[in-house]
This record gives sequence, structure tokens and C-alpha cells, in this order.
Amino acid sequence: MGGDHGPSVILPATLQVLARYSQLHVILVGDQIVLQKILSRHKKNAVSHRLTIHHASQSVAMDEPPAQALRTKKDSSMRVAINLVKEGKADACVSAGNTGALMATARFVLKTLPGIDRPAIVSTFPVFNSHKKNMRMLDLGANVDSSVENLFQFAVMGSVLASAVDNIPKPVICLLNIGEEDIKGNEQVKETAKLLANSTMNYAGYIEADQIYLGNADVVVCDGFVGNVALKASEGIAKLIGKAIKQSFRRNLLTMLAGLISLPVLKSLVRRFDPDRYNGASLIGLQGIVIKSHGGAGVSAFAHAIEEAIIEVDKNILQRISAEVEVLLNQG
Repeated sequence: MGGDHGPSVILPATLQVLARYSQLHVILVGDQIVLQKILSRHKKNAVSHRLTIHHASQSVAMDEPPAQALRTKKDSSMRVAINLVKEGKADACVSAGNTGALMATARFVLKTLPGIDRPAIVSTFPVFNSHKKNMRMLDLGANVDSSVENLFQFAVMGSVLASAVDNIPKPVICLLNIGEEDIKGNEQVKETAKLLANSTMNYAGYIEADQIYLGNADVVVCDGFVGNVALKASEGIAKLIGKAIKQSFRRNLLTMLAGLISLPVLKSLVRRFDPDRYNGASLIGLQGIVIKSHGGAGVSAFAHAIEEAIIEVDKNILQRISAEVEVLLNQG
């Protein structure tokens, strides 16, 4: 029921993914009357029999304070969906709803993995590197005052995720900083660097913000405040470039002609860096798989968020993180 578009986007996206994965079953959690009305338009769909509805009488508003949602919305679609994961009736939860409420509810219901103090938000980003498809970055906003221990734990979880999901044997870990030199950064970053350097992880040192998209790191670790600022700045620059290109090609007849000639290249770039392909951030560190979709996601983007959940379930990501976290944290 969450996100900017609610079930009008989520249901078609779900049907798309059901068609691609024959073993998938999906529970739609929300207002039964609303969901059945939309589903009735797809009754002839060959995969709708693998789709069930679980009624929830409440929903969480996108601007609702997390504490209020946790306290007063015990039958919200978000809370019920996470409860289904807790009870083992679902393998993962995917939501486009209120990020703060989703994190607060998931942490309250599922709890964190042993050895993990705080969960983090981790997502995938494209890189300019012919040898690598993407990199992962965390934390992207779950924690705005992370300790040294938190940052080390983020690195552990990011390393395991990149290894398990992206099939990278020894993921390269970098710590986001204001410079590459050892003397740069605050005490939090410097102390975290010492822990990482003394661990068995493949730690490669500091990385600056202008380097994170070059593909030199498989996992970039940072505080949630820093990570969220970097994320939003990147999104803003992408929008700026997109608008500037459109404006430039529409300037006159000659530039419009140039735009038509370069259209195949532009379309290729759009496909490569399409944000829909990178939708679906993991709330990592919980005793259950929870994927956060962008609130403004369309059908294609939300489908990718569901697929991220499928991959993490198939790769037994929780079991692998639990095992590796125990080993690496003891070494750290």
C-alpha cells in the first residue's frame, strides 16, 4: 500500500516477476477490497494463481513518524508483511513504503543478527569499469551517528553480500573519506581503518567521493549521514545531466539533428545506467530479508526490487552473513 503509486504499480510488477520465476509465490499485504479490485483486471493472467492476498486494515503514510507508526499501526500492511517473515510464512518482505517506518518496524519485529548492533541500508550502483558491473555502498541512511564498531560491521556485511550475491571471492572494501592519505578524516574513520586493516577482509584503504563510480571498490563503507548525502547528490547530478542533454539537443534544428544521429548511443547509455535496474536496497543485518524499493518506483523498478529479494533468498544470504559475521567480527 506504500510508495507514490501503491498497488497500481506493485501488482503489475508482481505479475511480471511471477511470469519470470515459476517457483515464486507472492503474498500481497494490504486492503483486501482495493487489492481484489485491481487484481480482478488481471484474472486471465496465467500466474495469478500464485498470488494471494493477506488483509491488513491499516497502512503507514509516507510522511508518518516511524515511532508513531510502530506504536499505533500494528495492523499496517508493513507490519503484517514483516510479521509474515518473522513467522516463516514468507521468505522476504519487499516494500516501497516509508523508509524510516520500515526500518524501525523491521528492527523491532525481526531483531538484528548476532554480533550486529545496527542494521544498514545497502544498495547497488553502476560503475565505469569494463571488468565490473556494479558496486555496493552502505550505510545509505539508516544510521546517522555510526560508531567505529558499526562501520566495521557494515564492512563485514557488505563484504559477505558482495561475495554471495555478486559472486566476488574477495570483495575489495574501501572506506569513504575526504582524502586518500592516512592523515585525512575524523577519528571515527581513522579508527575504523585500523580495524579493517587488521582484519582478513580485502581492505584497500580510503576512497574519495569522486572515485566511487570508477569501479575500484566492490564495497564502499560510510556513515549513514554521509552515505545518504552522497546518494542524493549523485541522483541530483544524474537529473541535471539528463535535463542538460535534452535542453542542448532541443536548442535548434541542427542540434535536434545531432540528437537523432546520436540516439542509439544515448539509448545504450540510458539502458546501462537506468536507475530502475538498481532499485531495491537491502536492510541488511536483520534476522530476515527486507528490501526497500524507491517510493517513486514504476513497474519495472519495483520488479527489480522483488528480484533482489529472490536472489538473496536463493543465495541463503542470511545464513552466509551469520556464519561470516561470527568469524570476521571475532577476528576484528
